Amino acid sequence: MKYLSEFRNGSLAKAIAGEIRREAAKLGGRTVHIMEVCGTHTMAIGKSGIRKMIPANIRLLSGPGCPVCVTPGTYMDRAIRLSRMPETIIATFGDIMKVPGSVSTLEKEKSCGRKIEVVYSPLESLEIAGENPEQNVIFLGLGFETTAPAVALTVKKAAEKKMKNFYVFSGHKLIPPAMEALLRDKDVRIDGFICPGHVSAVTGSAPYRFIPELYGIPCVIAGFEPADIMESILMLVRNIAGREKPSVEIQYRRIVKEEGNKKAMEIIKEVFRKVDSEWRGLGIIKQSGLALNSREYARFDAEKRFPMVIRKSRDKRSCICGDILKGKKTPPECALFGKVCIPENPVGPCMVSSEGTCAAFYRYGEM
Repeated sequence: MKYLSEFRNGSLAKAIAGEIRREAAKLGGRTVHIMEVCGTHTMAIGKSGIRKMIPANIRLLSGPGCPVCVTPGTYMDRAIRLSRMPETIIATFGDIMKVPGSVSTLEKEKSCGRKIEVVYSPLESLEIAGENPEQNVIFLGLGFETTAPAVALTVKKAAEKKMKNFYVFSGHKLIPPAMEALLRDKDVRIDGFICPGHVSAVTGSAPYRFIPELYGIPCVIAGFEPADIMESILMLVRNIAGREKPSVEIQYRRIVKEEGNKKAMEIIKEVFRKVDSEWRGLGIIKQSGLALNSREYARFDAEKRFPMVIRKSRDKRSCICGDILKGKKTPPECALFGKVCIPENPVGPCMVSSEGTCAAFYRYGEM
């Protein structure tokens, strides 16, 4: 199949691996740290065994690229509280159902009789609202720049239909501010970024330019097949070795354009506004979240319609998901990993999500 089979070619991947080894040898024994900030890349790296194909002085780190993993406990506590209100239906993507709050999960609440519907598109939540006019339907808007346009479109359609029982609880986050927060952390070592392909298909390459300009660290926007990721690593190693000036390169050119998707960005800008946002493991990051535009769309904001006071949630002390999301530690360094914390009984969000780092390490045996 075009754009799939050729990027899954084993011989091509081995050839690129050879090039990476040759370039890595020019680093003079230096170890370089390359971080991917996309959960799909995390899973693809594990599934393809890429860590085993590259030399030991090239370390791959998994960053905060999984929207489920970075959703803080306080958001989940609010969502659980909303689900317990009378005459309320929660609509949500399925991957958030098992994410733990302080005392419960949405999955447990559903088993107790709460009205929680799993949807595959935000537009389905509008249909649910139309079919249940006496119920307040609250959509849990989570994800990065990839899912924000669809949620923005749904809010616009709700406005056009003059819906009075539809709301969005926005937990959307923006990737570049989180990347900068990591670069400012003195305990985090990053020499290059593999930037997310899905997000970049919406945003283009411009949002990452500050990274090479201010921090001298190269970025490569990568596709998701084995050869895509291998080539992206090669491009970064060449740059780190000093052959080229640090910049933002696009490996995934069959999908990502420098200007991104202008219509998608326009609708995000129309419906949402940037706000400070809490990230699990990273804390509050300025201008890293999206809330509904307070002028035109405030009436659909669940936080404004159903205000509540929530105590700050704390992760379990023995769970190190925060350090894993920062690339400071790997899942095998967690005392719970593979013992108490497994996909059937996840303790932290990095094991809950199908794109979480712990889930990837457990599934593909990177112990």
